[in-house]
Amino acid sequence: MLKNYEVGTLILRVILGFTFFIHGLVKFQGGIENIAGWFESIGLPGFFAYAVALLEMVGGIALMIGLGSRIVSALFVLLMLGATFKVKLAGGFLGNGQGAGYELDLALLAMALVIAINDSKLFALDRVLFKGQNSETKSV
Repeated sequence: MLKNYEVGTLILRVILGFTFFIHGLVKFQGGIENIAGWFESIGLPGFFAYAVALLEMVGGIALMIGLGSRIVSALFVLLMLGATFKVKLAGGFLGNGQGAGYELDLALLAMALVIAINDSKLFALDRVLFKGQNSETKSV
């Protein structure tokens, strides 16, 4: 019998994965060199743009298929914390008319945090690949 939280985390996992995948894809399609230049203009190394876009694309796919969901989600939490504090916080929750606010970043962060804490094994590739391992064992 399926539990509501399993269905809920599956929905979060797939939507979050799709959202990050599209964000990463757009970075490459729109000219990753431009994104790298923008990163440099805000004081970050340009190669971070490539790392972020790659994380978004590969991590997004991994989340959608349920591969390493906790790790990927934890990385997305860190990514959203960085985006919020480095770029979006000054603009306020809803933005300042010149740029977006951090409301989407906060929502994505919360979604990723739920998956990082609870995991999402329903229809996950992890269940097939690591079937023999006890993933329910928790360390103190």
